[in-house]
Order: sequence, then C-alpha cells, then structure tokens
Amino acid sequence: MRLTVIGIGYLGLTHAVCMADLGHEVLAMDVDQQKIVTAGRAEAPFFEPGLEPLLRKNLDSGRLRFTTSCTDVAEFGDVHFLCVGTPEAADGAADLRYVHAAVDALAPHLRDRCLVVGKSTVPVGTARRLLARIRSAAPAADAADLAWNPEFLREGLAVQDSVSPDRLVFGVRSEWAATLLRQVYARPLAAGVPGLVMDLETAELVKVSANAFLATKISFINAMAEVCETVGADVVRLTEALSHDERIGRRFLSAGLGFGGGCLPKDIRAFRATAMSLGVKSVASLLGEVDAINSGRRARVIEMAREAVDGSLAGRRVAVLGVAFKPGSDDVRDSPSLDVCGRLAQNGAIVSVHDPVAMPNAAKVRPDLRYARSVPEAAEGAHLVLHLTEWADYRAIDPVMLAGVVARPTIIDARCALDAGLWRAAGWTVRAPGRP
Repeated sequence: MRLTVIGIGYLGLTHAVCMADLGHEVLAMDVDQQKIVTAGRAEAPFFEPGLEPLLRKNLDSGRLRFTTSCTDVAEFGDVHFLCVGTPEAADGAADLRYVHAAVDALAPHLRDRCLVVGKSTVPVGTARRLLARIRSAAPAADAADLAWNPEFLREGLAVQDSVSPDRLVFGVRSEWAATLLRQVYARPLAAGVPGLVMDLETAELVKVSANAFLATKISFINAMAEVCETVGADVVRLTEALSHDERIGRRFLSAGLGFGGGCLPKDIRAFRATAMSLGVKSVASLLGEVDAINSGRRARVIEMAREAVDGSLAGRRVAVLGVAFKPGSDDVRDSPSLDVCGRLAQNGAIVSVHDPVAMPNAAKVRPDLRYARSVPEAAEGAHLVLHLTEWADYRAIDPVMLAGVVARPTIIDARCALDAGLWRAAGWTVRAPGRP
C-alpha cells in the first residue's frame, strides 16, 4: 500500500520506517526541513536501538521517501497517518496546536476518497472534531474519513512495538476504514497480533487509560516504599511477594525514583485535565495524587543525599550514574534523574554525570553540570554516588574498583536495582528508597 506519515519526530519517524519495513511504500512529511535532510541521510535524530539500520535499508530500497510538501502527501497515498506531538500546555492539558496545524495543512489537498489516521495521544472527543475540520476544508468532503490508531511505543523497544505490538487498536466509523487498517497491518495481524475494532472515543481512551494505569501502579509501589521506610520493612521483598499474585504481576512494580519521559507524565496530566473538564472528579483526584507521589520521590532522593553527606550538599562532589529518563533511551524530557541533578546543583553540590547515550541531550538542558566520559571519571573524588537510571552497564560496575576512586564509598541506589550485598561487601554504605 501507499501510506503517508505526517510528522517525523520520535513516533512519526519510527512509524514511517517500520511501515516501509512491513512492505509498504511510505512518504513521510515534516515542516522542519532539517529533519527531512537528516532522515534522508539515514540518520535518526534520537537514540533508538535498531532504527537507523532499518532507516537506511528502506531508503536504499526506495520504499521510504521524505518531503515537506502536503500536496505531495495528498497525491501519494490513500492512508495518511498523523504522528505530530501533543505537548503539555501550561494548565496540564494537551496542546493540540500541532495536530490542528497538520490537519489544516493537509485537508485542502484531499481531493479523493482517503483515510486520515490519528496516532497521537489526544483528549477524548478530539477525533470527531478533527473529522468535521477535515471535511469542512477538503475538496473530497464526506469522502474523507478519519480513524484513530493509538501508538503504544516504549522507548528502547519502539521498533519491536511497531512491527510486533501486543495489540492493534482501530477506532473507526466504517467497515471501509477498518478494512483499510487491516490491510496496513496485515503482517502483524497474520502473525497473531490481536486487532481490536471499536468506536473513535473508546480508541482515544485506550492510550491514556493504559498510561494512567501504569503510572498508578508505579506510584502505588512508591507509596509502599514510604511505608517501608517508616516501619523498617523492605520494599524489594514486598514487591517480590506481590508479584506472585497473578492479579498484580511484576511489570511496572518497581519502587525508586519514579517515572518520567515525554509521554507518561504529560499524558496523565492531560487526562486529569480532561476528567476535570468532564466533571469526573474521581479520575481527576486519583491522577492528581499519582502525579504528586511520583514527583515526591525526587525530593526524597535529595533528602537522602543530604543525610548521606552529614546534612549539607554545599561543596560536596556528587557522581550521578544515568540521566536518561529510562535505560535504552537518550530522552531527558521530564527525566527524574536530570531533575535530581538540577536540585543537587541548586543545593551547592558539584555534580559530575555519566550516561551511556544521554549526555549530549542532558548538556543542552543543564550545561552547568559536569559530564564524564566514564564512570570512574565521574566518581573521582566523590563524596556520594547516586544511581539514578538503571542501565545494565551500572549493574556490571566493580564496586571494589569504584571504591578506589571515590573520596567516600557511599551510594544511593535510587532505582533499587544494584546488588546491595555485593556493594556492602566491598566497603560501601548503601541506601535505597524503601529498603533498610
């Protein structure tokens, strides 16, 4: 099939590359000329394992091309994917300006029967309003239809999640639209991926509901970590016991510094704003508390750091392991670890950072921090080490070696991911949220 993708940020570029790799002809469009030039050189402007080789492969095959022209997009394909960003507005709601701009730019060029497919995360009710907006401006009028096909990409696993997702959600108004989407995703569906067909509003709610549930699960175990600290219990052992209950499970049940990134925090705030506008106070209240618990974990780590250096961070050398919001990504948007770094610096600490891939992005946000090429370089002369992003590289650190370069062998494992016994045997004082 001939598909188009509008917007080649993280979601759009990944979707375009993976659709081409599924065998479709894809024309991807963005208003940012530099993004088009970069993608055309087979360079991804962000770190995502496996994406650049697929980008080059599909550029070389001719199945993937890039443009800045909405006219080209409208003439090229019959299925147009909207993959533009919906950032957080000042009031916490989703900012739909880029969605509206994309629709307003595309619609006047839609002359034949076509399907516009939204993938961006939007407030419920947006799809029907966009359909009216498209039909009022498109020469095709009622021959232009709209569907919603929410994305469920996990950074670091986005290629896998695109070509072999755990489910495909089709929010449609007609069987024609559902049939087209089944053709687009024929290979994953044939491989056994469930395809769920529903109305537009339900499809819009799937993504925000999933993120709200995951955020609630993470905040719940972090709330339990606070209880564990109060009574001297161990949140890691508590988690282990809970995870054997099949109603609860192990995934996303890890206490520590909390969640961050470009999606989960903004999506729960946007969903909270939507719930408030709809008068659904229970959801708004729940998500407000989830957000507050999550944000509070950052303050708790600062408190632990201050306690570990005898009450004052001023002038103390602090080594930070990890500034990406999660391992497998170079994304520092709403990164809990980078936020902690900023708070350390504000308290007078001398902060030296290491991360396998995220330091260039972190330096753009926090140029005042020191960035080290290796863990020993970051830890040299440190009075305190903070483990803030759970990269596998850091679990492989030799604590005996690292003890030889620090001024004081004290580490806070804010992700509860290190072997505390191994580090203590090497002479380290180890602290972790919710652990004795």
